[in-house]
Amino acid sequence: MDDLYTRSGRLLQRSGYDLHSRSGRYLGRLQGGKVFDPDGRYCGTLVGDRIVYRTVDSAARGTVTTAPPCPPGTGPNRNGCALWGIEPPFGD
Repeated sequence: MDDLYTRSGRLLQRSGYDLHSRSGRYLGRLQGGKVFDPDGRYCGTLVGDRIVYRTVDSAARGTVTTAPPCPPGTGPNRNGCALWGIEPPFGD
């Protein structure tokens, strides 16, 4: 499992194409460098090891997906960064 982070530095867990919150809740799937929630709505764009929400990409649509929860993450958060975009709409 790989760690990714939001623009503000919150830990996200990546397993293949599936993305989970720190608590293990399924957030969505990576498709073509973008993250789509379980209903196929755009949630963010992958930039390095960060996920940022960009309104220019918000019209994109993905497929409906599902995945089981994963174990809670134990890694630390990181400092925020100055990437173009805003914090993605992920809950924890």
